[in-house]
Amino acid sequence: MKNTPIAFIGGGNMARSLIGGLIADGGDPDVIWAADPSEEQRQILRSRFAVHTSADNHQVAAQAQVLVLAVKPQLLREVAISLAETVRQHKPLVISIAAGVRHGNLRAWLGEDAAIVRSMPNTPALVSSGATALFADERVSNQQRQLAESILRAVGLTVWVKDETLLDTVTALSGSGPAYFFLVMEALEEAGVQLGLDPDTARLLTLQTAFGAAKMALESAEHAATLRARVTSPGGTTERALAVLQAGNLKALFASALQAARDRSHELGDLLGGQS
Repeated sequence: MKNTPIAFIGGGNMARSLIGGLIADGGDPDVIWAADPSEEQRQILRSRFAVHTSADNHQVAAQAQVLVLAVKPQLLREVAISLAETVRQHKPLVISIAAGVRHGNLRAWLGEDAAIVRSMPNTPALVSSGATALFADERVSNQQRQLAESILRAVGLTVWVKDETLLDTVTALSGSGPAYFFLVMEALEEAGVQLGLDPDTARLLTLQTAFGAAKMALESAEHAATLRARVTSPGGTTERALAVLQAGNLKALFASALQAARDRSHELGDLLGGQS
C-alpha cells in the first residue's frame, strides 16, 4: 500500500489529513497526487508534504491506482461525470469521502464497472483520531477493500457496514457526533464558570476530563454503563448530578437527536443524488 499510486481530487482539510496520515505511516509522497483548482491549496500540499499537484483532475486521476474523491458533495456529480472516461480507461479503486452521496449515484456517474468504496469519515480525522465507516458492493475485491481500509485507517479507526442505509445512522452518530460532545463540553465549561471557576480553569478541567473519560472507555473492555456505575458512589455527588440528567430524560433526548440527524442525512442523499 505504501507505494500504491494514490490521487486525490480536492485538496481541502480532509484530503490533507489523509495525505499527512499516509506519509506519517511511511507512505511515499512521490506516488501521491492531488488536484485542486486553488493554487494556494496546491502550494500548501507541495510545501507541507512534497506531493505532486495539478489543477487538472484528469492528469491526476490518470496516475492513480486509487482515486480519492474529496470534493464538496454538491460538486461531486459534475466532477465524477467528467472523470468517468478516465476511470473507465485506468480502472482505479474509487474512494468517495463526500458525505451523503450514495453508492448508486456514484456508479451512475462514474460507470457501471467502477470499483467504488463509499466512506463516512468525521472531523477528528484532522488530528488522526477519526472514525470512518465504509461500504462497498460485490464489484470491490477483498484486496481493494483492504487497500481502502488501510488508507482511511491512516487517520483513525475504520469499520465496515454491510447495508449502505446504515451510513445515514453513522452520519448521525460519528459524523455529527463531535458536535454533540463539543456542546456537552461547552455546557460544562459554562456551568463551572457560573459556579465560580475562572474560564481558563473551567475549560482546562473540562477538556482533560473529556479526554480522560474517552481514554478510559477506549482502553477498557467494559461497557460505558459499567464504567459510569464504577464512578458513581451511592449517595455521592456523581449520583446526585446523574439523577438530574436522568430526570431530564437525557437518553431519550439523544435518541431523538440522532433520529433527526439520520432523517436529514437521508433527505440530503435524495437531494444530492437528484442534482440536474
